[in-house]
Amino acid sequence: MTTVRGARARARIEITAAIKDEARTQLAAEGAAKLSLRAVARELGMVSSALYRYFPSRDDLLTALIVDAYDAVGAAAEQAAAEAVTDRPLDRWTAVCRAVRAWALAHPHEYALIYGSPVPGYTAPQDTVVPASRVGLVLIEIARRAHATEGVALPPLADDLRPEAVRMSADFAPDLAPALAVALVAAWAQLFGLVSFEVFGQFHRVVEDRDTFFATAARRLGQDVGLLPRG
Repeated sequence: MTTVRGARARARIEITAAIKDEARTQLAAEGAAKLSLRAVARELGMVSSALYRYFPSRDDLLTALIVDAYDAVGAAAEQAAAEAVTDRPLDRWTAVCRAVRAWALAHPHEYALIYGSPVPGYTAPQDTVVPASRVGLVLIEIARRAHATEGVALPPLADDLRPEAVRMSADFAPDLAPALAVALVAAWAQLFGLVSFEVFGQFHRVVEDRDTFFATAARRLGQDVGLLPRG
């Protein structure tokens, strides 16, 4: 009986993976708004009723793809932080930003699913929150370690922003100064703005040497957060 259950579990894993792979193919061809469970089933040679046992609705399948994409870019960021050539915070920050960009350029349709236009009629459930936080948490941890070791140059904080800064700090980085929390949120948003401009073509005929441009911009974001340059 255990052997049978193990075979069934493996089969379910394989079929689930096949469904998601075909869905990603459809994302690339048609976009998320046109993702169809019936079309996925047809391409896999399945009846729709069989596919519904794996994903009861289009939204369930979209959520699975979204979680996978967030986890993938998050894992890339975490690996870059762990394998950075030096332990200098600004160098690790830049390495993480470059890993995020590299993943996005290698997976533009999955990137578009999580950072492009919202899918009409779809509302992301709570299941996506933790995966979506992974890149931000890596950047926060770099700032946290810098604060505890070589220190950071705290950015200025406008008086009228202080209440919001205090709330931000309490929500996701209570051990860090409110000014640093605001700077981290701004840098996180600007990082994905830079990546999105490149992925979605806004840099066409504007930025030619995109590798150097991005590395310089990412390093500047780290300095805006207060990470100290070498020396």
